Parts: sequence; structure tokens; C-alpha cells
Amino acid sequence: MGLKTELTREDGTRLCSIADALELVGDRWSLLIVREAGLGVRRFTDIQRNTGAPREILSARLRKLEEVGVLARTRYSEHPPRFEYGLTEAGRKLAPILRSLRTWGEQYATPRLIH
Repeated sequence: MGLKTELTREDGTRLCSIADALELVGDRWSLLIVREAGLGVRRFTDIQRNTGAPREILSARLRKLEEVGVLARTRYSEHPPRFEYGLTEAGRKLAPILRSLRTWGEQYATPRLIH
């Protein structure tokens, strides 16, 4: 096998751990959920309020982040069943990436003015 074959997938795209990571956590809502969990926000309604994520999207992203091992879900109420979310070790390892993204955003992203 040549080097080119080893570095590309069958569809011709480059093998890349950056792309693989982005597949798991690389959308706006997922990163904002991780931000909130890192700040100690654990409940659905609080995460929704702080991120502005639509309910359906938030539910889907929480499920995905749990499935890929970034969040762990814990029941805090039996009737009705309610859950809270906390970062796993993998989720906590995203903290320096989010700090770097925040720093970059502060320097290069156009700030939105609040009126």
C-alpha cells in the first residue's frame, strides 16, 4: 500500500483525527452544551436557557454527547423522570479547547452588541 492509500478513506477523504473529533462534538450546540456542563450547569432547562438551543436539537445533542462518552446522564427525579448531565473524563478534556476557542473568539470574532 502506498502512503496516499494509508492516509485516505475509500471515498477519497483524508484520514484525520480533527475531522473525527468534529464529527462527535463539532457543531455549535454540542460545544455550547459542553461549555455549560463545564460551568456546572447540569439540567435540561438551564442548559436550554443558557444556550438558546431549540428543545429538539438540545435533546438530540444531549443524547449524542452521552452516546459518544462526553456526557454522563444521572436521574435526579423519579416522578416525573428527570435527568441531569455531567462531563465525563473525555468531556473534561475538552476544557482547554474551549478556552482556546474563547480566546480566539475574543480576538478575532466580531463582538455582538447587546441593546
